[in-house]
Amino acid sequence: MKVINNKILHGLNTLGPVLGLVGVYFLFVLIAPPSFSTLRNIDLIARHTAVVGTAALGMTLVIISGGIDLSVGSLVALGVVAVAWLLQEAGLGPIAAGLGGVAIGALFGWINGVLITKLRVVPFIVTLGMMLVVRGAAKGIAKEQKIDVDPDRLSWLSDFLAMLSPEQSWMLVPPGVWLMGILALLVAGMLRYTRFGRHIFAIGSNEDTARLCGVAVDRVKIMIYTLIGAFAGLAGLMQFSRLTVGDPTTAMALELDVIAAVVIGGGSLSGGEGSVLGTLAGAFIMTVISSGCEQMGLHNWVQQIVTGSIIVVAVALDRLRHRKTA
Repeated sequence: MKVINNKILHGLNTLGPVLGLVGVYFLFVLIAPPSFSTLRNIDLIARHTAVVGTAALGMTLVIISGGIDLSVGSLVALGVVAVAWLLQEAGLGPIAAGLGGVAIGALFGWINGVLITKLRVVPFIVTLGMMLVVRGAAKGIAKEQKIDVDPDRLSWLSDFLAMLSPEQSWMLVPPGVWLMGILALLVAGMLRYTRFGRHIFAIGSNEDTARLCGVAVDRVKIMIYTLIGAFAGLAGLMQFSRLTVGDPTTAMALELDVIAAVVIGGGSLSGGEGSVLGTLAGAFIMTVISSGCEQMGLHNWVQQIVTGSIIVVAVALDRLRHRKTA
């Protein structure tokens, strides 16, 4: 009976965020203006979710492993500035500039992983310090102002997360949203079917036991933080596509939205639990709430109270579930 109950709880943990997303969406369909349920607004929700959702894919790996990364918002801002600088100042093409932004994010993620594993400092402290370091680096590169990019250098980058033209309607959603979906499938497959994915869960469940079982804990952690850096750099590329300027002040407090997406999606801050499907559902839940409140003319503080309450409830349910399965 206990095994059956555990399976039911696991199933609810996986599908609960999706059911919550459906419930929140249809609630706003009923109480929000008709414009909320239009295809145009659904497209807007998807485009706004792409940045947070992409960064949250990397955060899912970190939280499953029992870690945390507070520098992800600053890494997104650095990615935005790096792409703009490489386009405008270095004269690189859009593909090279985009890859450069992702590589810079991966580099700082690797530094986080090395500091956490080699110095034996808790991830909270390391990434808190790196949050300030990276934000300062972004402001320094931009000389504390926005980097304007000539329109003729943008090429396809300006359309990466832009609303589709009538000729592109066959795509349904912009390329950036499709890319988020493809990456989500790859990360989910990696977690489920690869040794690396199993090691991530093992470290989050019990790091000492994983080490005794032969898992190269330090190496896995470095790879995890390198990956979240790369995902943050890619999210920065998407954010640049929305802004088309290198703004070092963008993505302020974005790390809170990214962590919230994973937590709302069923990820446990204690480690060992989390899913890509739940993370994307959590990211969409926050965007749907934001869009619904805006459509209803509610103030931003109302959105923050609602989202914060959902986060508290999600964490409380996680703790309750752990007590029942203990």
